[in-house]
Amino acid sequence: MSRIAATFQALQAQGRKALIPYITAGDPYADATPAIMQALVAGGADIIELGVPFSDPMADGPVIQKAGERALGRGIGTQQVLAMVRQFRLRDAATPVVLMGYANPVERYDQRHGAGAFVRDAAAAGVDGLLVVDYPPEECEAHAAAAKAAGLDLIFLLAPTSTDERMAQVGRIASGYVYYVSLKGVTGAGHLDTAAVARMLPRIRRHVRLPVGVGFGIRDGASARAVAAAADAVVIGSRLIEILEPQTRDNVCPAAQAFAADIRAALDEAAPAGR
Repeated sequence: MSRIAATFQALQAQGRKALIPYITAGDPYADATPAIMQALVAGGADIIELGVPFSDPMADGPVIQKAGERALGRGIGTQQVLAMVRQFRLRDAATPVVLMGYANPVERYDQRHGAGAFVRDAAAAGVDGLLVVDYPPEECEAHAAAAKAAGLDLIFLLAPTSTDERMAQVGRIASGYVYYVSLKGVTGAGHLDTAAVARMLPRIRRHVRLPVGVGFGIRDGASARAVAAAADAVVIGSRLIEILEPQTRDNVCPAAQAFAADIRAALDEAAPAGR
């Protein structure tokens, strides 16, 4: 059983929902990412989504785009991201880590290091899952097979516009969890409609027998708790990056832990009595 599957199984047994914060590797400080990851776990994060900086992140709004630009400006590339995961693993052997990014850095890494090198090296570094935004399920069965052979879960996005056919395709290939994008737009967009999320999730679950995480538009404990009423996990990225960006080096980890703790407390308020 993968670390991701084991995490969701344990949370389900406790009647709790997963907290999945997203940060961009190398932001706001090039050397702080492993420590920020540890701080998020200390605050109650269950899975970490770690963004691989890329120059043309088509699904990301301005907050995450700027975080990626800052990280790229500090020389953070795929090799540095994998090194950060290895450093995190020296202190934490249990918390799942998902790399989230785009096809270009993956394919460029393989061009430089040999076919299949990215999947091989990610697994060796301690990565548990991959979410490649622009790898549609119908075009990456070979990539999915390679990832699974290396012990990596392959995670896909679904959106309000996803058809039943697309959901079925994702259901056949995905593992770990699926990520439902709650809004039509980019990361950081507003106008979260929790009622629409609640209506969509049963439809997704008819095709996908995996936990469903929901992201885009979740910014605080109240919105996280509302989404968690229907979802198995909440994903928060843009708001966390906004909070971390102005922090001093000494304050960035305490700020990350405090934010995670606030969201964790909100999620646990909805847990069944006695849990």
